[in-house]
Amino acid sequence: MNKKIILVFLLFSSLLLLLGCTTLTVQEDEQYLNTKEVPDAQEPSEKGSTGWMNINLVDVRTGKTFKISDFKGRPVLLESFAVWCPICTQQQKKIKELHEEIGDTFVSISLDTDPNEDAAKVKEAAEERGFNWYFTVSPVELTQALIDQFGVRVVDAPAAPVILICENGSARLLKRGIKSAQDLKGEISRGC
Repeated sequence: MNKKIILVFLLFSSLLLLLGCTTLTVQEDEQYLNTKEVPDAQEPSEKGSTGWMNINLVDVRTGKTFKISDFKGRPVLLESFAVWCPICTQQQKKIKELHEEIGDTFVSISLDTDPNEDAAKVKEAAEERGFNWYFTVSPVELTQALIDQFGVRVVDAPAAPVILICENGSARLLKRGIKSAQDLKGEISRGC
């Protein structure tokens, strides 16, 4: 019995330590955003390559295979999320509001980057919440390519990461935190 309690305590302590070491405060995050440039796909390098747009994905809702590059010529909002994340759900509600306002003038792809979640879990969550755009589970190579290009914060679900992919295939990571429908609309208008 004592071993179980100690094990639970150690696991919980490790989790708190990990979260404490990787999460920025709002003030630190603002400083980061004001002083650091997020790599832009317009300046390709080996690490900044947009080859990740050609990785095959499966829409968990329909079973259809697609690639992000299939949507070249249209703006795409690529949202990195996890089913367990309530902030992600709030961001998805803002994406839904934007679709209700401006229709399908853009493409939405919600990319589950949590390695512990599967297609069935993602499909159930999307249907339960009434979201009807592309939902997919990120292959490891796509997750790694996104981290290589945009940094680890692109898979920090509680930061509500969203990548804007412009009509020409260039991409940029949007600001951290929940973005309103109006903010997203402005970002799409601004482009890359």
